[in-house]
Amino acid sequence: MDNEPVVGRFLGGVGALIFNPDNDTYLLLKRAATKDFAAGAWECVTGRVDQGEGFDEALAREVREEIGAEVQPLYILGTTHFYRGTAVPENELIGLIYLCTIANPTTITISEEHDEYRWLTGSQALEMLVADDATTAWTRRVIEKAEAVRTQLTDDLFMLTKSQGFALD
Repeated sequence: MDNEPVVGRFLGGVGALIFNPDNDTYLLLKRAATKDFAAGAWECVTGRVDQGEGFDEALAREVREEIGAEVQPLYILGTTHFYRGTAVPENELIGLIYLCTIANPTTITISEEHDEYRWLTGSQALEMLVADDATTAWTRRVIEKAEAVRTQLTDDLFMLTKSQGFALD
């Protein structure tokens, strides 16, 4: 039948925008010059969901791998859908973006995936994120969303998330 939906394949992904509530800053990472996609662009922690892994598990693993820290998710900022490169099924990715904290923001250890990191206020990040590429535009939208919702979030919601997480397994 011509009207049946096409069953496709796509990658699952996660993003972790790390927030430091002590000084209202966000952690941004500069993608390594050696990366095959978006080399040199600023981003938050990002990565793919591995087969057999849930979003929360992938989030924890990616944060450990990329910055050497244990993550505490606070809120799901939003969803994302994009193509990592050309718009072909093999490059299609859908994911969740989390606003998170880490226990000790002074002990960041970046992996080989990144060349540099910076803690920036929302306004500093938006001033820096001006390059004309899809990754920078996406990171800018993530910061804008975090700035819009962060002041509306309550301690009760954070405590609920901390005790129950997001997974509905």
